[in-house]
Amino acid sequence: MGAFLDTFSPLANRRLRIYLTGQAVSLIGTWMQITAQSWVVWRLTDSEAALGTVGMLGTIPLLLLGPVAGSMADRMDRRKILVYTQVVAMVLAFILSGLVLSNTVQIWHVYILATLLGCVSALDMPSQQAFIGDLAGQEMVRKAVVVNGMIVQISRVLGPTFAGVVVKVIGEGLAFLVNGLSFLAVIASLLVLRTHQTNRPAVQQGGGSFMEGVRYTLSEPRIMDLMIFTGLVTFFGFSNGTILPAFASDTLHGDAGLYGVLMGFSGAGSLLSVLFIVPWGQRMKHPGRMVGITVALAGLTFALFSLTRTPALGMAAYFLTGLPIPLVLTTNNGLLQYLAPGHMRGRLLTLYLMFSFGLQPISSLWVGWLGEHIGAPSTILVNGVSMFTIALLMLLRPGLTTWEPIAQKAP
Repeated sequence: MGAFLDTFSPLANRRLRIYLTGQAVSLIGTWMQITAQSWVVWRLTDSEAALGTVGMLGTIPLLLLGPVAGSMADRMDRRKILVYTQVVAMVLAFILSGLVLSNTVQIWHVYILATLLGCVSALDMPSQQAFIGDLAGQEMVRKAVVVNGMIVQISRVLGPTFAGVVVKVIGEGLAFLVNGLSFLAVIASLLVLRTHQTNRPAVQQGGGSFMEGVRYTLSEPRIMDLMIFTGLVTFFGFSNGTILPAFASDTLHGDAGLYGVLMGFSGAGSLLSVLFIVPWGQRMKHPGRMVGITVALAGLTFALFSLTRTPALGMAAYFLTGLPIPLVLTTNNGLLQYLAPGHMRGRLLTLYLMFSFGLQPISSLWVGWLGEHIGAPSTILVNGVSMFTIALLMLLRPGLTTWEPIAQKAP
């Protein structure tokens, strides 16, 4: 309980509190859009491959634009970057809402808008993650990351659940409209904030500045371990959500309502995790060992979910899949911000995002292709077993299980 209460200490910071309040509203809308968009694709195509394609198009810009975004996050005013990206994302949500409400939406519309939103997210995410560190300061950044994770998981519960009800009763268009309006909250919070970013020395022009972050990462084995574990839960864990509409429809014989409930149950598990498990995990003396074991457990939960054949068991098992992954991602994110030299925080966070969300284009195509050939349940089972096996092998890495993190001082 002491760890739980201490987690909220960063909220004494007024600026951080204002920003996270706006984020909370916006993220609920974002998860509504994610849920509704997947269902639109499934309704239009009835194809696992199409679901994988949309997932790929929405995330490949991070892989391609990551080096530019990381350098921007370290060179420019991160607050202004966030204002611009939120405005563009809001416009894209309104366009998709208009297409769906007018009953003129086609699959190529979704493909184009998913790609454009992916470009916006690629520019937004490194600055957004580093901006939390700007507001919280290094001494509070790991706790601030946990609080932000709590907000993300609360939105994962509320957003998909709301979307499932709205899509079933009214249609997908309203979900996209609500998401567009939700951006106003975070834009307003950014407009009233002023912050001073950490001092950053001049960096080289072009790709050299990003390569500085790559070289630093390759020189630090434990940072590489964190990147690899992040990649595992993204490639073999998050990718399962791409074909979840197919699993809900064909395997569990449900509709959009069941799909939204499944997403909500996973979010509820993640919320429980960030409220009680993650604060405890932040105090672990050897985080490498803890993260490795947690990734292995995540693989087991997905394997269990793949074997369910009734809605009730599916909801229970998908709840379990939500428990371990937030511990991995929140711990890794917080440790990277804690360990990163202040002048290259944006670039290291970009690498972290490329190892996580940046792998999703490949994993989405993989899952979509495999789902078409062996079905959604077998695909999820393969992913779960793969995650479990590789995590156990990673635990054999020299020094990983005995490592204790030490913060880097900014130059």
